[in-house]
Amino acid sequence: IVKEVEYNSDNYHETVALRDKILRKPLGLSFTKEFLAKEVNDIHLAVFNEDEIVGCLVLTPLNEDQIQMRQVAVDATLQKSGVGRLMVEASEHKAKHLGFKELILHARETAIPFYLKLNYEIFGEPYTEVSIRHSNMKKNL
Repeated sequence: IVKEVEYNSDNYHETVALRDKILRKPLGLSFTKEFLAKEVNDIHLAVFNEDEIVGCLVLTPLNEDQIQMRQVAVDATLQKSGVGRLMVEASEHKAKHLGFKELILHARETAIPFYLKLNYEIFGEPYTEVSIRHSNMKKNL
């Protein structure tokens, strides 16, 4: 089940722990209080398997037409199980419902094939972010 979680709630802190475990620690990085404080107005989605959060992402409005999907994380034991797809589709539905016309993201090189299967397209040149090759991707909603 995909649900929106409230910023600074217990569930939010569980999503931060999952994001830290999957996205940050492998790179030797961690979240700062300042970084997390900037998420107060973002939309936080989480995938629940019963009471456990097994996936999460953040949606950050950029302007009235564009919203950015960030910090997509799925528990390592459930990657390639459909959890990511479910979560991304839910985020697209949420963004469209809120009136956004385009969803953009910074895809790690290893995730590009996943997003291509979901009809995202690459735009611009690849670049390095948090020491990993990324490409900008987008999808019209």
